[in-house]
Amino acid sequence: MSELTAHVDLPLNETAPAVARRSLQTTLFAWGFSDQDWLNAAILVVSELVANAVRHGGGCLALELRAHEAQVTICAADGSAVVPRRRDDPDGDSGRGLAIIEALSQRWGVENHQGGKRVWVLLQPHPAA
Repeated sequence: MSELTAHVDLPLNETAPAVARRSLQTTLFAWGFSDQDWLNAAILVVSELVANAVRHGGGCLALELRAHEAQVTICAADGSAVVPRRRDDPDGDSGRGLAIIEALSQRWGVENHQGGKRVWVLLQPHPAA
């Protein structure tokens, strides 16, 4: 499989996570990533990633999906330069997004991007590869 890339502009409001989930599921399934448990994990990761951008980054400006062989990377860009940090409050009502992302990915990171940042997540390899 050659490298596949998809770019999705997201609404700058609270509907962005739902749009991102639908876009990710449709795109990855079309690319042949059909394991439902793996897709569910990818959907949870994109939901947390975009929700964090909406909540803390002023809105998720764009979502990018890249696939090569069994590897998929999800990138979410926003307009804030503030680097996300994990909050360790087990009794809090929120703050678990990065912990979920860490648990379901191989690794993640942050890059400067057009006056803001891009958070990327390398998912666990798809099991069918």
